Parts: sequence; structure tokens; C-alpha cells
Amino acid sequence: MTQKALFNPSFALVSGVLGVSTGAIFVRLADAPALVTAAYRVGLAVVILIPVIWWKNKDEFWRLSWCDLGTAVLAGFFLALHFAAWISSLDYTSIANSVVLVNTTPVWVGLLTPFLTQDRISRRTVKGIILSVSGGALIGAEDLVMGGRAWFGDLLALSGSFCAAGYLLLGRNLRRNLGLLSYTLPCYGSAAVFLWVMVILAQLPYNGFNTHTWAAFVGMAICAQIIGHTSYNYALKWFSANLIAVSLLGEPVLATFMGWILFQEGLTWIKLAGGVLILMGIYLAASGETTKD
Repeated sequence: MTQKALFNPSFALVSGVLGVSTGAIFVRLADAPALVTAAYRVGLAVVILIPVIWWKNKDEFWRLSWCDLGTAVLAGFFLALHFAAWISSLDYTSIANSVVLVNTTPVWVGLLTPFLTQDRISRRTVKGIILSVSGGALIGAEDLVMGGRAWFGDLLALSGSFCAAGYLLLGRNLRRNLGLLSYTLPCYGSAAVFLWVMVILAQLPYNGFNTHTWAAFVGMAICAQIIGHTSYNYALKWFSANLIAVSLLGEPVLATFMGWILFQEGLTWIKLAGGVLILMGIYLAASGETTKD
């Protein structure tokens, strides 16, 4: 019998997009090195989730096969690299440019899906990807001429995009038959370990921060990681990695708008037009998929 969804997968996906869209804002509010910010984001999320996972899913967790555990750890490795690259990119380029380039993930997911998962890409999904990525390019076009070290931030964001594709595709394979909490603990846990090893090796400061930085760390852990990432990891059981990646292109729209409100970063008619294209692409890709009842 096909498993029933505890929560509406579409609602979970929307919640995930809203959650991850806050990530860039919290990064800007945190007065800390990028790697330290990433390590606290995932590390605090793991600390918060462990009691819940232990209470709800400890039996399933202990029954994990070595293959599933290894795949979850590999997904965590890609997640760690994604955060390290993307959060670092925000030191060099604008929020709009960073979130647009890091959300070119559908391109990599679309190219890798036939080789790594059992999902097939429909023509409607391909059209949605093209439309959404075009909207993302439009949003970031004005920022690409920033000059200085902006190109390095762009490269880091693109690297983070590729790593996010690996994370999504590995998660899609596991989430078909594995419970949400049993997957997130080894995935987030290993990502936290990898990030903290990077922090230690780089000899970066990890304490002595001001109150608003600690608040930003907690905000990232709860809003961006637990609500954001865990919501779309939940949706991965019912939707393909392609749709998840395309839906996350809503992040540039929301993050750019929040960057305009909070940091007075540019919001122009071109960026608004790009946002419309992204939303149209998400709808087009989503309409080509059905959820399992």
C-alpha cells in the first residue's frame, strides 16, 4: 500500500521555499566568518533535532543499512560544501546575485537525474526549468557588472549550486524508502561535522560574537535549516529532485525582496520581471508532476 502523506507535500514544499529564502538575510545579519556561520547553522539544527529524532524515530535510525548511512553521509558532505561555497559568496557579491546563481541547481539536477535516480524529466518540466533559470538570469544580470571581486562570489555561488544538486539527488534516492527524521540526522549531522572540521583547520574564531550574531545563528538553524531544508526533504518523498530544485528558484524572488527591504539592495523592474518568469516556470514544472497518495 502506498504510504499516506502526514502533511500535504505541496504545503511542505512552499514552507521549504519560504524557509530557505531567509538564509541569505540571516547570513548578512551575522557578523562572523562564512564557514563559522555555516557550521552554526547546521550544528544548531542538529542539536535541536536530536531529541525529536530520538523520541520519534530511534528504532528506524538504528536499523539503517550501512549503504543508506553512507549515502546520507555523502549527501551531508555535498550539503556542507554547498553551504561553505554559497555563504562565502555573500562576502563578495549581492544577495540577489548569490541566490540566483546558487539556484541554477535545476540545470545540474536535470543533467544528472537520468544517471542517478529513476525519475524521468517531462517536457513540461524541461520548459519550466528553462523559464525559471531565464528569470533567475534576468534577476542577476544587473549585478554581474559589479566588478571587483564579484566574479569570485559568482563562482562560489555556482559551485554551491552544483553541490546542492548532488545533495538533492542523493536525498531523493534515500527518501523513497527512508523516514524523514532517519535521513536528516545522519545527513545534517555529517554536514555539521564536515563544516566544523573546516572551521578548526582554518583556525577561525567560533565564539565571542555579539548578541545579534548569535540570534542570526539560531534564526538560520530554525527558519532556514529546520523549516526550510527539512520541509523540502520531506517533499522529496513525493516529488522528484527536479521539481524541488525548480521550486527553490522562488528563493531569489523572496530573498531579493527581503534584501531590498532590510539592506536597501537594488530592486528594479528587471528583477521583478525575472521573478515573474521564475514563478511561471515553477508552476509549469509543478503542473507536470503528481504526488503519491
